[in-house]
Amino acid sequence: MEISHPHRRELTVEEQQELDKLRQLIERVSADGVITRAERDQISAALRADGKVTYEELSLVRTLVQEKVAQGELTLNYDDQP
Repeated sequence: MEISHPHRRELTVEEQQELDKLRQLIERVSADGVITRAERDQISAALRADGKVTYEELSLVRTLVQEKVAQGELTLNYDDQP
């Protein structure tokens, strides 16, 4: 299924930098194959840091977290203590 984004525009330099920072954060916290509650909270805070969540950010989280969890490449462990 193709998804259409008729109002999509190019990212600004700042938006691209934020997206790159988010990618680096996700790759760093998931490097051991497990994302803890604290790491999930870091990702959530990074998503909301500028007061908006973009399609590109959500797509990145889906690709780097949700799909890897579904494929068994990454585990979510939210049993850790804060």
